[in-house]
Amino acid sequence: METIDTLIEARWVIPVEPARAALEHHAVAIKAGRIVALLPAAQARLRYSASEHVTLPRHALIPGLVNLHTHAAMTLMRGYADDLPLMNWLNERIWPAEAKHVSADFVRAGTLLAAAEMLKGGVTCANDMYFFPEAAADAFTSLGMRAALGLITIEFPSAYASDPDDYLARGLALRDARRHAPLLSFCMAPHAPYTVADKTFEKVARYAEELGLPLHIHLHETAEEVANGIQAHGVRPIERLARLGILGPQTIAVHGVHLDTADIALLARHGASVAHCPASNLKLASGIAPVAAMLDAGLNLGIGTDGAASNNRLDMFAEMRLAALLVKGASGRADLLPAHAALRAATLNGARALGLERNIGSIEAGKAADLTAVDFGRLEMQPVYDPVSHLVYTADRSDVTDVWVAGLRVVKEQHLQQGDNFELESTAELWQNLLRAGA
Repeated sequence: METIDTLIEARWVIPVEPARAALEHHAVAIKAGRIVALLPAAQARLRYSASEHVTLPRHALIPGLVNLHTHAAMTLMRGYADDLPLMNWLNERIWPAEAKHVSADFVRAGTLLAAAEMLKGGVTCANDMYFFPEAAADAFTSLGMRAALGLITIEFPSAYASDPDDYLARGLALRDARRHAPLLSFCMAPHAPYTVADKTFEKVARYAEELGLPLHIHLHETAEEVANGIQAHGVRPIERLARLGILGPQTIAVHGVHLDTADIALLARHGASVAHCPASNLKLASGIAPVAAMLDAGLNLGIGTDGAASNNRLDMFAEMRLAALLVKGASGRADLLPAHAALRAATLNGARALGLERNIGSIEAGKAADLTAVDFGRLEMQPVYDPVSHLVYTADRSDVTDVWVAGLRVVKEQHLQQGDNFELESTAELWQNLLRAGA
């Protein structure tokens, strides 16, 4: 028998690739953090001798979810500024609070809280954009979570950097120092068309091309952003970005709520991806993204939560369900974004947008063993005709019991294996008191 580290048997294994597969009574064999085989459980027991044998008789085992857009540290501002449109939310509440409070300690504490929430909800990789990304890197890796760190660039000074060149220099130095860290990858992250100048965009585009990095940017989130962009530059923001070399297969356009037919065609022509954040878009009254047109154009659609300050939950199960329902209601086409496609958007499509599809996003031999186990044992989950339907339309994050990242079990029977819940709660309360006092 072949010796391996871990053998996980499950009632169903949903590999995502090939599409629409739902394998009953299968097992995943893991060695040195990677998947070595996916095969029927009976065969696996004969073939492998595992140091750890996990049996999940009522579970669906899926790839770890990929949160394609978040600001993890802003979890410390969950509920701090509710029920406001985006620009009021930013100008009146969020940016003043950040100017007073954001530091490396703030980012480390907020990211720890966010990573714990995401891991317990089955998210194994987050694409993050915020200040002090080195502090975020420490937080993510201390809990054993995978992260794509945005090297944020913005025109105005902050506690993190003094000007665009300083942002770029600090971000690139972090990428150079930690580019071999096994759970980290990096993105260029110019904040948005309304906060980044042409000269800075040109530098960002050059670095993204030279280093082969994804480019993560908020784009066409509100009608006001588009109108102001036309007034300032004479063209829609997306056309401006195309002229500056920002659009390409590496581009992750976040939100895309106010994309018209020509905008979508432009993104498709450049092979860009979209990070769809349906709950945040609704809560900030930004609108409903034209996902039907994006799908028709063949865009790679991933799903993100945005930050907890604008969503209040870093819950990818809720986002999958909402994304699938919204596109049907908005288009009148019930067949759009079916359950299998929604799950793919929350896993393999997100990995593809980040350039990580060869490593994560599906359960295939050779890939990292980033896995999430979802318990179907609740009465409210019965009966089960299609486990993938249940994952999108019935299950929620509280049904996640176990999570592996690179073969390491980081959540076991709903308990984090690294990190102290009491310490996280105490830290959150401390920062809450500081923000409340400074409001």
